[in-house]
Amino acid sequence: MSVKIRLRRMGAKKSPFYRIVVADSRSPRNGRFIEELGYYNPLTEPTTIKFDEEKAVQWIKNGAQPSDVVKRLFTTAGLDEKLSK
Repeated sequence: MSVKIRLRRMGAKKSPFYRIVVADSRSPRNGRFIEELGYYNPLTEPTTIKFDEEKAVQWIKNGAQPSDVVKRLFTTAGLDEKLSK
């Protein structure tokens, strides 16, 4: 089972809101997930990124692969510095 950290789209039409979730790579985008780590709101100025850093680091250390967008969000939030320790 390949585990991914990715975004799950929420919100109404034309007003997206995303949750950062850990899910099996075979499940659909808005399907079943293992754990919710936080959320991302691209519509606020500046964008809102809030997630549990300890859980994210633990999942990455256990082998979960973040998607490209989630990797960029983690870098923006400064999580890459904690991963290098």
